[in-house]
Amino acid sequence: MKKIVYLFLISIVFSCNQEPENTKISGPVFGTVYNIQYYTTDDSNYKTQFDSLFAVVNESMSTYIPDSKISRINKGENIELDAHFTRVFNKAKEIYRATEGAFDPTIGAVVNAWDFGPEGKITNIDSTTIDSLMKSVGYNRMGLRDNKIVKSSKSFLDFNAIAKGYGVDVIGEFLESKNVTDYLVEIGGEIRVRGINLDKKSSWKVGIDDPNFEGEQSYSKIIPLQEEAMATSGTYRKFKIDDNGNRYAHIIDTKTGYPSKTNILSVSVLAEDCMTADAYATAFQAMGIDKVKAFAERHAELKVFIIFENEAKEFETLSLNNFPE
Repeated sequence: MKKIVYLFLISIVFSCNQEPENTKISGPVFGTVYNIQYYTTDDSNYKTQFDSLFAVVNESMSTYIPDSKISRINKGENIELDAHFTRVFNKAKEIYRATEGAFDPTIGAVVNAWDFGPEGKITNIDSTTIDSLMKSVGYNRMGLRDNKIVKSSKSFLDFNAIAKGYGVDVIGEFLESKNVTDYLVEIGGEIRVRGINLDKKSSWKVGIDDPNFEGEQSYSKIIPLQEEAMATSGTYRKFKIDDNGNRYAHIIDTKTGYPSKTNILSVSVLAEDCMTADAYATAFQAMGIDKVKAFAERHAELKVFIIFENEAKEFETLSLNNFPE
């Protein structure tokens, strides 16, 4: 009997002392790729669960899937919403109000009309067309009632500026439900981390792209992240040039319906969750530096890093609310 107990205790001690292993999983999702790292002591591989969760988010909020929840709503169907859709809808409404409409998920039809493709020139759109489309823009015209969308106009709803960040959060929350305390989730540059990189016994380190109009990747800076999320919105890879040589961002001004003429090249935002960081990064891109500085003074919980072009066409940076160096 003593021998059995002794062996049992040895088994427990061995199990408790087992070193966490770093599992790395990647694949395609949301028109980009995901990269996930996490530590467990039992070598758990959650790829099947990740892909299932991505599919659920896509079926809820992808405008590229004809029968997704959001596509059916845009077609005018009165359908019951799922928990993912409701959560993103409410967060988007919160940020829409906080930014006074700079972040507006109903701008999607106008964005589509401008057709930001690879040709590099602004499409000549009749102002009448823009005026007509802008009549349905305004997230304040939408609400939730009895778990369904209520709207006062034929607004086109598009969560592309927040859904990718939300997808990052969904995976992070899943890992936490499995008692994973140290992980990094990245989808197309949007990132959420918890704990530390156990292999290096330090905070997770992530890079912020250096603006490069030729498409080559280099990093403006490498920063430590811990218990937070980061999202970046950049105009230097997706922009158009008019006949006068002016560069316009793919971010559409929600007040005018026209592409934003901006000197901001990149905005990175740190927040507790990734969908918040994702949405604010998009809004700040459109707001301009002065408004972002004023906003950041009122919202110390958001850390912001801006790369912009000065009048001499030189790159400058601005860090707000103690963005890490």
